[in-house]
Amino acid sequence: MDSIVLYIKESYNELLHKVTWPSFSDLLSSTTVVLIASAIIALLILVMDVVWKGVLDSIYNVGI
Repeated sequence: MDSIVLYIKESYNELLHKVTWPSFSDLLSSTTVVLIASAIIALLILVMDVVWKGVLDSIYNVGI
């Protein structure tokens, strides 16, 4: 039990004194980059889905 308490105390101490937390402006810029990258990837997947649907529709319509 003592080892668990020691682990929690050392973890807390490390979070307070050794971890470098980002500033609010760094956090905002990182969030903006993630949102823009997510939107670009979503648009690329949408384009690939539409193209692939067109290819499959043309393949299946040839057999009719």
